[in-house]
Amino acid sequence: MTNNFLDLAYLQKGNERQRQAYMAMEELQMIDRLASYHPVLAGTIPLDIDMPDSDLDIICEVYDAKRFEQELERYFGACKAYTCSSKIVGGLLRTVANFTHHGLAFEVFGQPKPVTEQNAYRHMVIEHRMLEMGGASAREAIRKLKAEGLKTEPAFGKFFRLEGDPYETLLAMYEWEHARLLHFIEERIETK
Repeated sequence: MTNNFLDLAYLQKGNERQRQAYMAMEELQMIDRLASYHPVLAGTIPLDIDMPDSDLDIICEVYDAKRFEQELERYFGACKAYTCSSKIVGGLLRTVANFTHHGLAFEVFGQPKPVTEQNAYRHMVIEHRMLEMGGASAREAIRKLKAEGLKTEPAFGKFFRLEGDPYETLLAMYEWEHARLLHFIEERIETK
């Protein structure tokens, strides 16, 4: 199954948590209000490997951080536990807002880069491909590792025996062709 993560309509047909995420985003009019920033839900919820406390990670393409902060405040500032800050990380100005709505934690992240070039998006896409190739057993193993306290990328690193920093390794694997990735996954699954 190939997801078009850029069109959030897929969430409406997803599992209960994905449908709940979509409804919460609709209630907040998040997609419409942030449309000019090309918002995408990234992270574990689209991949169906989320934990009960997983937040909804919304990534955005932002070139005017001040305006973005003002709009986030205007649209979501009344939500519980709202915070927003901007800082430079790795040479890029990043803006992050956190809040809750109907018991769901949101993190809205913006940086001056198309969402498809952001690390969160690329991690999600390669992880999706790996889960599809690895099958139900891989998905369950990743969930189990996450339940034991590992973050997502380290869980992939451990299960698929990735060399080096799993965050960097997964980014490098994003470029892999289907056959190369499939061979790698099959090799890892067969030796489990």
